[in-house]
Amino acid sequence: MRMMVRSVNGKMAIGWAKESKGCLSSTMTRASNTWKDNQSSQILLSPPLVTLDLPDIWAANSTHYDPPSGQKISNVQIGTVINGKSIAEEIRSRVASEVKRMKECIGKVPGLAVILVGDRRDSQTYVRNKIKACEEAGIKSVMAELPNYCAEDDVMTAVLKFNEDPSVHGVLVQLPLPEHLDEEKILNVLSLEKDVDGFHPVNMGNLAMRGREPLFIPCTPKGCLELLIRSGVEIAGKKAVVIGRSNIVGLPISLLLQRHHATVSIVHACTKNPEQITREADIVVTAAGVPNLIRSSWLKQGSVVIDVGTCPIEDPSSEFGYRLVGDVCYEEALRVASAVTPVPGGVGPMTIAMLLCNTLDSAKRVYGFA
Repeated sequence: MRMMVRSVNGKMAIGWAKESKGCLSSTMTRASNTWKDNQSSQILLSPPLVTLDLPDIWAANSTHYDPPSGQKISNVQIGTVINGKSIAEEIRSRVASEVKRMKECIGKVPGLAVILVGDRRDSQTYVRNKIKACEEAGIKSVMAELPNYCAEDDVMTAVLKFNEDPSVHGVLVQLPLPEHLDEEKILNVLSLEKDVDGFHPVNMGNLAMRGREPLFIPCTPKGCLELLIRSGVEIAGKKAVVIGRSNIVGLPISLLLQRHHATVSIVHACTKNPEQITREADIVVTAAGVPNLIRSSWLKQGSVVIDVGTCPIEDPSSEFGYRLVGDVCYEEALRVASAVTPVPGGVGPMTIAMLLCNTLDSAKRVYGFA
């Protein structure tokens, strides 16, 4: 069964020697305070990435190693549900207020174009929700729908048309595309300045490089990060495991967590002992697309779990004939983790909220609107 992202998941273990924690903590605190002082007009809590960049300071003779200890799974429900829906609604409300202010001040509104290829039910649902969210926020939306077996040139023609439209500030190609289409070739045609999904190679490259700031951070990873920050989860110095190595979620969220000073490992379908590796993590972000892959035995007591996996399961009683479930066995996770995102109602609404934020930012940049 496929999910909203292509591919199942990679291993990249980055070991850090024990750092000078006093220096790290004080520098992070100063950066955080500076950001908060200037953040009154901002919508999100996550700071610009360049404000987080620190020099790597290695201890001289560090042999720090904490072997995993045996864990006892509590039968008492202790996990907090991270309500992505309510957090996303708050962000969308602030976006709508900014769009209204823009319209009143300069007579312009942000515009988003969506290109949908094929008849995947999950993609249709995502696009439908994005268009609805734009309407509610006052953002202009247009859509190009193409058949499953359309030619590559047809998709690129649609992209180029929106690239040249001055009323469109963001262009989104709904992924995954049908297998006969060259995804990389199509995304390379997309204007960097309108890449609100954040998948352009330049945006991804700037996300990966210290001292660089991408124009746009991919929406789902950006939403995951915002959920962690708003839930008060400490990221710096923590062990994080990302399950999945897709260009859409796995790769960018691993880069984003590293920019926030987590120690990141990536687990994928070829990883040996994925359960053991995941069980050592303080933060787990999973985007495998395998229903109930992550059981309680995979999780460290008190960990934080962000479930990006969105899998359509046949359900005749549902409005659209299916329902969505995640990678994580939710009921089990609540008995082990300190906080868990549900599916639906967790990361999904945040992805759309981040798309609106990116589109608004793009329009502000074009019009010089502060």
